[in-house]
Amino acid sequence: MKKNGYIVFLLLLSFVNSNLFAQNSKEVTAKMILGNPKYQGMCYGGYRTNTRDVEPTISDVKEDLKILAAINIKIIRTYNLHHEEILNVLKAITELKKENPKFEMYVMLGAWIDCKNAWTEFPPIHEEESQRNAIEIQKAVELTNQYPEIIKIISVGNEAMVKWATSYYVTPAIILKWVNHLQELKKQEKLPKNLWITSSDNYLSWGGGDAQYHTEDLNQLIKAVDFISMHTYPIHDERFFPEIWGVKENEANLSDKMKIDAAMVRARDYAISQYNSVVNYMKSIGVDKPVHMGETGWTTIDDVYYGEKGSKAADEYKAAQYYKLMREWSNKQKITCFYFEVFDENWKDGSNPNGYENHFGLFNLQNQAKFALWDKIDKGVFKGLTRNGKPITKTYEGNEKALWQDVKVPRFINKQN
Repeated sequence: MKKNGYIVFLLLLSFVNSNLFAQNSKEVTAKMILGNPKYQGMCYGGYRTNTRDVEPTISDVKEDLKILAAINIKIIRTYNLHHEEILNVLKAITELKKENPKFEMYVMLGAWIDCKNAWTEFPPIHEEESQRNAIEIQKAVELTNQYPEIIKIISVGNEAMVKWATSYYVTPAIILKWVNHLQELKKQEKLPKNLWITSSDNYLSWGGGDAQYHTEDLNQLIKAVDFISMHTYPIHDERFFPEIWGVKENEANLSDKMKIDAAMVRARDYAISQYNSVVNYMKSIGVDKPVHMGETGWTTIDDVYYGEKGSKAADEYKAAQYYKLMREWSNKQKITCFYFEVFDENWKDGSNPNGYENHFGLFNLQNQAKFALWDKIDKGVFKGLTRNGKPITKTYEGNEKALWQDVKVPRFINKQN
């Protein structure tokens, strides 16, 4: 009896271990991680100079990914495939996983799409596409098959349908063509069956506003993607709709901080309203599928539109408030928010160091965490981590009073400055 009992015990132990192995080895899919607060998303670019000619190395990217992992980022979004950066990202993740089997980082791989004559001296032809598009899609397929354990999503285009992208936008039919192509490859088992396909675009492009976007091609695209990836930027929209940004008349007697906090809550609510407008349009055509935020963010420096001479929106306090509010809301709603972005990138406006496009990061190029992440430094989250071989410190040397010298109260909504 004792011998038989011991055999039974061994069999049970073997069964439990095999189940645990099956659970631990279970494939991680886009469906599992999107909308899961344990898998936070972030837009990533690792460029450290004012030109994209200087690519971040594998070592550079590994530094960055360790920093991202420290703040619980587990999904990063990339944008195009005609630079070495994406290869270095995939190689860096692979190396980090070998060094630490528990390391997790997944990729929403962007394939850049634009129209014929985009970025040339010739007039763009929006109804026709660039020859480069086919190369981008093919490269996306190759990389996904090479790194299926890392790449969980392919995004066809970035703000490629919104009409204010006058230099390069395409019609929805072109995006639909490539989405259908990728979905067909999945059916043919030439891409992983659990790979999700989307396009990442402005809320208008997804039907969340102007009726000119409400076309049958868009409707078919909404039906074809596995989820919608929409963008919303209240900081940009207030430039064109000033009535949405600022201090209300009945807030005149509040403290400066309370005035700003109230304005930031309205900015969050405005972003939510754009999200809801996309959901409502999607449901109006009989579709019900996940909608996530492919981009939203807040710049911290600008010397033209959003700085002291403009809307007074750009500073580290307001950016920190927006980051906090959007994370809280998206986590509660189980919506993945690919926040834009983790690090400042000065190549985006190389001729103007203080241009707003350069300063959307949570970290600046001096290896400093901006105010949104000061609490993480206090908690020792970045202890032992470096960027460019240097430790992570706080902006303003951690002096909040100094930071507030750069924080300006926006104008009253119903008054002139």
